[in-house]
Amino acid sequence: MAHIRYIVNDVEEAVGFYTSQLGFNLKMHTEGSFAMLSLGDVRLVLSVPDSASAGARSMPDGTRQSPGGWNRFAIEVTDIGKAVEKLRNEGAHFRNNIITGIGGKQVILEDPSGNPIELFEPVLVEAQK
Repeated sequence: MAHIRYIVNDVEEAVGFYTSQLGFNLKMHTEGSFAMLSLGDVRLVLSVPDSASAGARSMPDGTRQSPGGWNRFAIEVTDIGKAVEKLRNEGAHFRNNIITGIGGKQVILEDPSGNPIELFEPVLVEAQK
């Protein structure tokens, strides 16, 4: 199994977002600084910068880790329009509108710390799970 680590501003807020809005399951939680969640075969590790979690500590040169950027993971959905509508009604923030690319439709959602998550609806058989 591989996992993804996201640096977040507030672990409690991020856990609430990922579990209630995206269907992740909470596996482990250290109040305030660390959480581990899962969705199918994906394991998502959440840490606040400079926490007790080794993966979130500052770099040797003092550079602090921070949320955001453009690298992301994607969650495959069957109806991207309905997924976006549901999440917008729940107050979720999107970086863009739905676009269609080579393999399917996609949109970039942000977690409460600004980390990107791609929602992806494949249109080609080759792009499906």
